Order: sequence, then C-alpha cells, then structure tokens
Amino acid sequence: MGAYAAAYERSIADPTRFWGLAARDVRWLVPPDRVLDDGAPPFYRWFTGGELNTCDNALDRHVEEGRGDQPALIYDSPVTGTVRTYSYRELTGLVARFAGALRAQGVDRGDRVVIYLPMVPEAVIAMLACARLGAVHSVVFGGFAARELAVRIDDARPKAVVSASCGIEAGRVVAYKPLLDQALEMARHKVERCVIRQREQLHADLVRPRDVEWDEAVAAAEPAECVPVAATDPLYILYTSGTTGRPKGVVRDNGGHAVALRWSMENVFGVGPGDVFWAASDVGWVVGHSYIVYAPLLTGCATVLYEGKPVGTPDAGAFWRVAAQHRVKALFAAPTAIRAIKKEDPEGALLAGHDLAALDTLFLAGERLDPDTYRWASRVLDRPVIDHWWQTETGWPIVANLRGLEPMPVRAGSPSVPVPGYDVRILGPDGGAVPPGTDGDIAIRLPLPPGTLPTLWQDDERFVESYLTKFPGHYLTGDGGHIDEDGYVWVMGRTDDVINVAGHRLSTGTMEEVMSSHPAVAECAVIGVEDALKGQVPRGLVVLKSGVLAEPAELAAELVAMVREQVGPVAALKEVAVVPALPKTRSGKILRGVMRGIADGREVTVPSTIEDPGVLDDLRPVLRRS
Repeated sequence: MGAYAAAYERSIADPTRFWGLAARDVRWLVPPDRVLDDGAPPFYRWFTGGELNTCDNALDRHVEEGRGDQPALIYDSPVTGTVRTYSYRELTGLVARFAGALRAQGVDRGDRVVIYLPMVPEAVIAMLACARLGAVHSVVFGGFAARELAVRIDDARPKAVVSASCGIEAGRVVAYKPLLDQALEMARHKVERCVIRQREQLHADLVRPRDVEWDEAVAAAEPAECVPVAATDPLYILYTSGTTGRPKGVVRDNGGHAVALRWSMENVFGVGPGDVFWAASDVGWVVGHSYIVYAPLLTGCATVLYEGKPVGTPDAGAFWRVAAQHRVKALFAAPTAIRAIKKEDPEGALLAGHDLAALDTLFLAGERLDPDTYRWASRVLDRPVIDHWWQTETGWPIVANLRGLEPMPVRAGSPSVPVPGYDVRILGPDGGAVPPGTDGDIAIRLPLPPGTLPTLWQDDERFVESYLTKFPGHYLTGDGGHIDEDGYVWVMGRTDDVINVAGHRLSTGTMEEVMSSHPAVAECAVIGVEDALKGQVPRGLVVLKSGVLAEPAELAAELVAMVREQVGPVAALKEVAVVPALPKTRSGKILRGVMRGIADGREVTVPSTIEDPGVLDDLRPVLRRS
C-alpha cells in the first residue's frame, strides 16, 4: 500500500488517532482532552479542552525556535513600485504592537473586528493581531460596495473596523473611506472605532472621535501578548460571496484550523519551513486567509503578498517576474488568471529572462481547470501543474494530488483523489452511492475533518438546512461529478450547471471542456437556456485568444461540430457567440447563473462581487437573442 492509500485509510478508519498525531505539530498551551468530540451530531468539534493561540503558532514560536531573521512576509506591489520583506521577528513586533492598538480601542477576546483593506501588509498584520487577542476577524474584500459591507457589519456586529484610505488598481485609485462611511451610515449596528491606514496615494477625511489613524493608534500602543483561546473558539468569520438576504458567515475555529493547515502545507503542497510560497489571491477570499496568511506562517514559510494583477501590472509576465525574483517554490493561482496570461501571451514569450529554477509546482484551484489551460501551463512552464478542489466552507483542499505525501499521475480535468480526512462519496437522487463513472452529487460523509466549518455564524439551523439536510449524515458540496475506477474524482461543476435537454441531464462543464480545446478559444462558458420544445438547450459563449482573427460563423460551426462529435448529438448545441469578455466575480468565477437568468428574460440580481459590470451590459443583447 502506498503512502497516500495508507494515510487515507487511517484518516477515515481512525480519525482520532490520525489527527491526534497531526496535532503534535501545533504548540498547545493546554493539550486537548479529546481529539474528536462527536457527542452532538451533526455538530462535531475538534480538539475540545485544548487551548492555544493561532498567532503564537504563526509567529512567536518561530522566533523562539530560531527563525526570527528568516523572511516571513514578502510584499510585492507593482501598482506602487514597492517590494519589502518582513522577517519573522519584525512581523511579530508589528503584530504585537497593532494588537495593543486594537486593545486600546476596546477590542478584547471574542469581539469581532471587520477588516476592509487592500492587499497591503497591514491586512496580514490586522488579521494576526486579532488572532493574538483572541478577537474574531471578518475580512471583507476591499472595494466591496457599501451595502455589502453594511450587511456584513450588521451580521458580525464588530467592535471595530480596520480600513484604509484607498486601494490601487492598475492605473486608478479606489477610495475606500467613502464606501466605509456610507456603509456605517447604512448599518443598524453602530461601530465604536475605525482604524484607518492612510496611503500616500489618497488621504482620507476622518470622522473624529470614531476614526483614528493607524500610525497614531500604533504609536500610542503597548505590545500585546498572545491570549490563550479554546481550540473551539472562532478565529474568523468569512462571508460567502454574492449572498442575498442575511449573509452566510462561515466560521473557522482555532485548533482544527491550525492543525489542518499545518498538515496541508507539507502533505498537499510539498513545502516546508524556509520555503517561499505564493498564493496569488486576495486576503478577502478563503485562499488568502488559508494560503497567504495562516498556512505558510504556521509552517514557517515565507509568504508572498502581491498587490497586482496577472496582466496589466505591467504585462502578462508579472507572475513569472514575481516567482523568479522571490525564488517561489510553489505558486497557487486561479485558472482564470492563467487563462488571462495565456490570452495575452499565448506562446509564453514573456517567460524569457525569468529564472524559475526554484519553482517546483503550479497549483490551480477556485474554479474548474479546463484541460486546455492545464496543457498550456504545463507546456510553457515545463513543470507539474496541479489542480485541486475545495470550498470557502472547507478552508483547505478536499480533493488534490498530494505532492508531499505521494505525487500521483495527473489526469487533465480531474483534481485527483480525496485528501485524507475527507470521506468523499458520489450519491444519487435517493441518497445511495452510485457506481464508478456515474455522475451524482458530491457529498462528504460526516464528520468533516479539522479546519472545516463547524457551523455558520450564529445560525446552526441554516448550517444544517444548507449543507446537511439533503443527504443525512453527509455534507452536501453543491457540486456534481463522479469518481472513476481508479479513485480519481471528476468535478463537473455546480449541480445547477447541469442542464436538462429533453430529459437528458448534461453537464455544461463537459461541453466547455470540448470547446476550450479549440486553438482559437481563450475561455468559454456554456449555459442552459429555456426552450419551448426541449425544456433547456445549451448556448455557448467564447472569448478568442489575443491576436486571433476568426470568422464568428465559421468558428461557431466548428465548435458545434466538436461538441456534437465528442459529447453527442444529444447535447443539442446549436448556438455559439464570440464575445469580448465573460462576466466574472473578482475571484475569477464566471457568472453562469446570472447569464442564464438574463437569457431566460428574468430579472436577475447582479452580485456585488462582479469584477466589471460593463461586461454584462455588453452581453445582454447577445444573451437575450432568442
């Protein structure tokens, strides 16, 4: 039995022993009484009775164990022309001082703090400072509209908000403070204190005495010590994007989170203490929480904080420049970022001159990795490109190719195998397991492993209703797919991306996979639109690679023929439109549901997370064409 199979079997058969051993890599102030507390299903808790401090594990212990002078945080900001490295000792001092500043503003253990910051070091410092105090942070993606921020303030009821005067996009300054002021006016909950980081690109007007400048607050503060918290106490709340009504606040605890993320770095990503890890995401998303901030620092890595874009800051070679300059061992990005680079630089010419000898692996997650993007990245980088799959709710990978535990052959289109701790099942409509190769709902048999959500913020009932009701004893992921004969998991997309064509259930992801393999196509989406005869029919939307000139009608005919040949006539794909861009969230997810609603003539709510509303406006005439 290989290392992966043995570890996976142990994790499912005896999770208490498996995670009890993993917990030895965490510094406990009080060891836990129980590893797995299963006394109140479907609610499971990890490491009950234990006490620790996440900031202590991420910073102080490394200084005490001799890593004080090692780089901890590398801030690389092409939009401001700044590169700065913070050692573990320096970062620990800054976090302790800002924790003292928060304490002086009335923040204590258990209080919530909303963090509304761009990709600047202060965002990492503020998160860790909350963890140091035992306060609960809730990071809201910088630049979110005022209403979305207000809704999250009302749900979390924070003692304080930490924000900045502005964020900086390529070529423009985004004022944050007016958005914050508007949100605070809209919110029913009244925030007592706001700490504002003034940036030189834009100075914000303060509302005294509520507002205080970051530098003022820090100058007057005494460093704060690490406060012991229960393993089951919340570390943070992260609201899922695009929610309507009351937002859905995913809770992450301290103990299970530290154990799981520490385990994942060496076993899933193959990196250890002293290595440089770069997650090219944003601290406002779960990837930023887990793999910019917590997992690398818990492991003793150096982590890169990048304030820039994959293209346009200044060009499509930006990722390769950062990876080469900082000797990045593992790069984690979203497929949409790689598609953007591929679109601008299809031959990978901008790799020239960048020494990527230190780069072992490119990891991709956040949306489905189409085989064409996988093949392109593999070709131009000439090193492993590893898909993996997980969710905001889980906080760390569900399915992956475990590079540290036992690397496996890559199969384009599959994120590989279930990660130890996750008992992944494919269930049919009756809740029974389906045979290998048969599509169904992807579910995880309870208990979920450490690090996953124990519940939703102050809403146990909604947690059960949203995730645990459809298949009792299982967590419903909301994604569909299958497991093949060899145990590889194939995630075909959200179950609402399955369309019903004349009684045939078809995956739009399968059709997208075929279309994206065409040499002219940079990216694509397939949506199901209402049809009087067949119930639904698929409609394709494609974006061309830069520099490609193609006659739209000819290209559409080629793509229709490819889908007919590779999926079958049952797919009934007849219409494909060439469009300049696809509407996406800021984290790169294509808004298929919104496009489907417009195509069906329904009134749709455009999520606040949309990156460029103008893209959707341009598409409306195309989508509404019958």
